[in-house]
Amino acid sequence: MTLGGSMVALATPMDGAGAVDYPALDRLVDFHLEQGSDALVPVGTTGESATLDVEEHHAVIRRVVARAAGRVPVIAGTGANATAEAIELTRYAQAAGADACLLVTPYYNRPTQQGLYEHYRAIAAAVSIPQILYNVPSRTACDLLPETAARIAAECEPVIGIKEALGDQERIRELRARCGAEFLLISGDDATARETLLLGAAGVITVTGNVAPRLMHEMCAAARAGDDARAAELDAKLAPLHRDLFIESSPIPVKWCLRELGLIGPGIRLPLTPLSAVHHDRLRAALRAAEAL
Repeated sequence: MTLGGSMVALATPMDGAGAVDYPALDRLVDFHLEQGSDALVPVGTTGESATLDVEEHHAVIRRVVARAAGRVPVIAGTGANATAEAIELTRYAQAAGADACLLVTPYYNRPTQQGLYEHYRAIAAAVSIPQILYNVPSRTACDLLPETAARIAAECEPVIGIKEALGDQERIRELRARCGAEFLLISGDDATARETLLLGAAGVITVTGNVAPRLMHEMCAAARAGDDARAAELDAKLAPLHRDLFIESSPIPVKWCLRELGLIGPGIRLPLTPLSAVHHDRLRAALRAAEAL
């Protein structure tokens, strides 16, 4: 298994009543395989993991693994703010055949750095599947510091990398220095992903890749090859999506775009609501700039 490139933080299709639309999920996986996405990341933030129940969480992982059928890696989102729940979800993902798991820092309860270390150590001790830390302080209200990430990397064998969403290149440099060349660095910020890849990151877990997968794959490939000029040219086309897919709380805008492209139905779960009409034209323009519409 090789992880890198454009790894799509997959949206979870839902029908008008808010039920998970599994046939649409199959079609979405097929779309990404056809368009060159390098990995699929179901039931993360973009997949509305916070509003899926445990059985739905399991079912989405199982369905994506089955549909991908080993053609691209599947990195299952299994993070939780209760360590026992994260262990349960991670065990299920391993049993379902996922290639790795993405474990967001515990949100809301704001653990200390020692608490974060103990949380990840407990999961690593309980489950052997490759595990990727996920730091996104804007969502979780806690920051996994580089020294803590390095401690986890050194002492928890299943932990193979980190998705860092701060968008701070100094943070990326510090993580590389502390964690070593073998530890996977993965961008969690589309707007700065090109720069992060040029610094040696393996790839990006991307929201933009949901709606412009071919262009996002090509941009990542150019950046990983060190072709800054080509990567910058492609990234310029993607820049409006990088910005406007967060014009309201994600995944509200990306689900609207996917519906506009005819890929999913209208469903989204409360407390998230459909995209405000005032933003529709702006997102259509962003899709056209990325040659997606």
